Amino acid sequence: MLIDDLKEQLKGLEPDISVITTYWENSGNSSRITELEEKSNDPESWKDPQQATVLKELQNLKTLADQYTNITHTVSETQEMIELFKDDEAELQNMVAEIKTLEGQVRSFKLQVLLDDVQDRSNCFLSINSGAGGTESQDWANMILRMYKRFCEQNGLQASLIDMQGGEEAGIKSATLFIKGKRAYGLLKSEHGTHRLVRISPYDSNKRRHTSFAGVFVIPEVPKVEIVIDPADLRIDTYRASGAGGQHVNKTDSAVRITHGPSRIVVQCQDGRSQLQNKETAMKMLKARLAQKHEDELAEKTASVEKKKIEWGSQIRSYVLHPYKMVKDHRTSCESTQPDLVLDGDLINFIESYLVQK
Repeated sequence: MLIDDLKEQLKGLEPDISVITTYWENSGNSSRITELEEKSNDPESWKDPQQATVLKELQNLKTLADQYTNITHTVSETQEMIELFKDDEAELQNMVAEIKTLEGQVRSFKLQVLLDDVQDRSNCFLSINSGAGGTESQDWANMILRMYKRFCEQNGLQASLIDMQGGEEAGIKSATLFIKGKRAYGLLKSEHGTHRLVRISPYDSNKRRHTSFAGVFVIPEVPKVEIVIDPADLRIDTYRASGAGGQHVNKTDSAVRITHGPSRIVVQCQDGRSQLQNKETAMKMLKARLAQKHEDELAEKTASVEKKKIEWGSQIRSYVLHPYKMVKDHRTSCESTQPDLVLDGDLINFIESYLVQK
């Protein structure tokens, strides 16, 4: 019956509502709003040079509070309406679209409150490296590259391929995407780590099962002013780009590789139409890598943040295509029995599970 379906849909929202409610109760936002209102209402507040910042924070928190109140009230009212019109099929039918809209609002707000770190709002660089295993791992790395491209398409993010090294027979050895959009780093930071594939190899004439690994490295883009680099520490090489890009890309040494001496970090870009474009993008990547290196070192010294390493055999997620079909995240135990959908970019459940756990 329709009423049972509607009740089931609302019941499906309970875990998300629980996350949202727990967040709000522990956030201290209500007391912070009161504090900021007192500051803004002080007759002497106009003398405070930080008044504009106070008002902006207050407005943002009030908007968040309004969204929270609206969602929780709507869920409660919808439950009451279902009971009120349980014998009125026409009214219940009108509620189908309303509940669908509510589901979208709840998921959107849940992601908003889970991605509340400053870095979460940043664009990011996502790099993929094939593991040991030659063609097998290189093909797997290429499958992962497609997966993240599809995820970006589905979630309103813009992914630009800024560097790629093709495999010897198939797939890729490595690739780097620059991903722009709302909360790009926040959405993709959970993907950092080793990804493992188990399947019957299409490259094995004996049809044996193979295990392949690929490493994914995600770092946020940092503002230009945060990292200062001494030009004397840089070695900048140019070379002829390879791959797609028309006639121009293969006729000039437009690709750029930058090596930072003190850190031994190497970045490269060949996507741009000119050497200058590629140099600017490579410098952005270098600054992001240096910023991440600094964060990792600080975390290691203070032991305040768990440091994640990419190591073969310590995978964060397994994608099994044979002898059964299963994708499992080993950090959260989130699972899917539809690996084809996951490899086509349907990652949001894995991402949300990671964010909730963190």
